[in-house]
Amino acid sequence: MERIRQAVSSGSPLEPQIGFSRAVRKGAHVAVAGTAPIGDDGTTVGQGDVHAQTVRCLDIAEVALEAAGASLEDVVRTRIMLTDVTRWREAARAHGERFASVRPACTFVEVSRFIDPDWLVEVEVDAILD
Repeated sequence: MERIRQAVSSGSPLEPQIGFSRAVRKGAHVAVAGTAPIGDDGTTVGQGDVHAQTVRCLDIAEVALEAAGASLEDVVRTRIMLTDVTRWREAARAHGERFASVRPACTFVEVSRFIDPDWLVEVEVDAILD
């Protein structure tokens, strides 16, 4: 059985330069890359607000999942990366608003920083389709 690889682009000009995709589907698995709280205008959404930034990250991830033929209900793992892990409850609230009934495996980790100093959070998502 041939397994087709589908790359999902966010339209970022960095994707071909760096060699990455917003998401990749291979067979039944969809992996969404680290997703930052970037607005449609390229600026950071929710400056200083972990909850708002997490919501934006999840919005972007959801669009990528849908482009790959998946949905939030197919998510089996999330990774929430924060520059200040003591603020994990703010991110957890946004996560719970989206995944209360799905309840994927979830990990919260602290990182020293992101590419943009205004980003407080990034989110990765993995889904498996039936």
